[in-house]
Amino acid sequence: MVWYVALGGALGSVARFLLGNLIQERAGPGFPLGTLVVNVTGSLLLGFLAESTVANTASREVRVFLTAGLCGGYTTFSTFSLETVRLLETGDHRRAALNVAGAVVLSLLATAAGLALGRWTRS
Repeated sequence: MVWYVALGGALGSVARFLLGNLIQERAGPGFPLGTLVVNVTGSLLLGFLAESTVANTASREVRVFLTAGLCGGYTTFSTFSLETVRLLETGDHRRAALNVAGAVVLSLLATAAGLALGRWTRS
C-alpha cells in the first residue's frame, strides 16, 4: 500500500508544483493565487473521490493511490477540508469549528516558530 501512496504522492506533488507555478507566474506577485487554486481544486477532487463510484467500486489500492497519494501529494488542505465538512454533516459543529480554528491558528504559530528556529540556527 505504501507504494501506491508514494506513486500517487509523487504525481500529486508534481501537479501541485506545475499548476501552482503556472498560475502564479500568470497572476503575478501580491496574492498567492497558485496556492489558492491548488487548495480549492484539491478539495474538490477529494470530495468527488470520496463520494463518487470510485469510493465504492475501485480497489483499495486505487482508492489509496487517488486519495492519500494523489490528493495528499497535491494538497493536504483537501483532507482538512473533507474532515471538517464530514464533521459539519454529522452535526458536530463544535468539533468542526475547533478543527478549523486549531488548524489555522496552530499552523500559523508553528510556521512562525519554524521561521524563528531557522533564523536562530543561522545566527
